[in-house]
Amino acid sequence: MAGTRELVGEDDLIPISALQHMLYCPRQCALIHLEQHWAENRYTAEGRVLHARVDSGTNESRPSVRVERSVPVRSLRLGVTGIVDVVEIHADRGLYPIEYKRGRPKSHRADEVQLCAQALCLEEMLDTSIPEGALFYGRSRRRKSVEFDRQLRHVTERVASDTRNMIEAGGTPLPEYEPRKCDACSLNEFCQPRAVRDPDTVNNWLHSAIES
Repeated sequence: MAGTRELVGEDDLIPISALQHMLYCPRQCALIHLEQHWAENRYTAEGRVLHARVDSGTNESRPSVRVERSVPVRSLRLGVTGIVDVVEIHADRGLYPIEYKRGRPKSHRADEVQLCAQALCLEEMLDTSIPEGALFYGRSRRRKSVEFDRQLRHVTERVASDTRNMIEAGGTPLPEYEPRKCDACSLNEFCQPRAVRDPDTVNNWLHSAIES
């Protein structure tokens, strides 16, 4: 299976969020997870507030479902670790992970990959099968169901492998200016995306990761 590798030690796990950053922009991923750059803008602040509200909630039980919040997870196979915002435990369908996002559904699959990685962690930790989860978007106040099908699992495992390889290699990709992404990125000042233009470096990798 794509992305399968030897088990990773607990001390060498990378954040699940790095996978989302990698699919959005490999350079952003490297700036955050290799060079330790971070800056906040309106979008990141709104996301932080949304997650704080989720984290401040209490676990709850209803007749057919139990809700667990801020659940720590990890996968030694994928080499990732993170926190699931909410895990619903349904009497009739088992575990149902939910990730909260501030905006609206995206045209790319970065959010879905992040959620799928969380599900793969839960599957490995609890020796169970999780067929589906959901993304909750703050802008629409609605859930978007995500099926963890073979294609999404394949993409998630490949992105996890590529992200780990990039971080282990210690190299930061060259910048490529894309107005829609770059102008909304809080790391624009660190990145300087207008400085170098290499139209193939990022796009070729991104398309191959999603289409393969």
